[in-house]
Amino acid sequence: MIRTIVEKEIANYEWIDISEPTSEDFTFIKERYNLNDASIKDSKEPDHLPKIEEFENYTFVILRVMSDNFKENSDSIGEVTDRLTIFYGSDFVITVHKRRIEFLEKLKNIEFTSIKTKNSRKLAVFITTAAVFTFSKTLEQLSTRIDSYEELIFLKRMKQQPVLKNLYFIKRQIDVARKVIFLYKEVIEHFHSSSKKDVYTRDLKDLQIRTSTLYENLSENVAQLLNVFFNISSNHTNEIMRILTIFSVFFMPITFVAGVYGMNFKNMPELEWYYGYPIAMAIMIVISMAIYLWFKRKGWL
Repeated sequence: MIRTIVEKEIANYEWIDISEPTSEDFTFIKERYNLNDASIKDSKEPDHLPKIEEFENYTFVILRVMSDNFKENSDSIGEVTDRLTIFYGSDFVITVHKRRIEFLEKLKNIEFTSIKTKNSRKLAVFITTAAVFTFSKTLEQLSTRIDSYEELIFLKRMKQQPVLKNLYFIKRQIDVARKVIFLYKEVIEHFHSSSKKDVYTRDLKDLQIRTSTLYENLSENVAQLLNVFFNISSNHTNEIMRILTIFSVFFMPITFVAGVYGMNFKNMPELEWYYGYPIAMAIMIVISMAIYLWFKRKGWL
């Protein structure tokens, strides 16, 4: 669906927004604005990573935007982020996206004669800043989820499989965001080149650096949490093995005594003793008590 957001009568450029684009929509903008086939082809790829290219009469930008409602078990770039394509020339801006992008709806209500959006390039910078900011907003959500699993690991007993599975998905989502934010660097350096930089491109660059650093820290936190989880799981397994070993140590000598006197050989005088059974039981009890005291003295119980 093609919508005209800003007309040339309002600003010195027009802004056309295309949501859920069709082949006819791409044909229309290609012919009207003389767009290159290569950029049209790239804009159709659903999982294309951020990039920027300059053509003779326009600049082509692909951005990735953090999805507003991605599922907790999302782990691919197409599930975690949405693609936003921008074509901008001296007198036009075209945005293309498949899904609804919330911040674009809000941008449509701003004052297009302000210094932030006084020309098509500044509007492109403004949209790119808003796209990067979506990753900052998701940081809080991811941090909250990590804190909840940290509480489950340290304070509560929870089955290993759900925790490990969910931490994997969080780690994958963070890795996807880190990769995308890193690739924004090329786009931002183009906007912030020596001949074009201003206070808004500087703010964009600072936002990208800050967001990238925060995702790096978040990734390290998840890695450390996974290591702690594996250590706790290993310690739990070792505790179970320790208890089973203690039981086996108690029963091995008792089993030995029972095995010796259970052989029923004919020439075993102890089998004929009147007090043979209580003596054998007493021996077993004494051995068990001796083992218990020895373990206690060593601090193993």
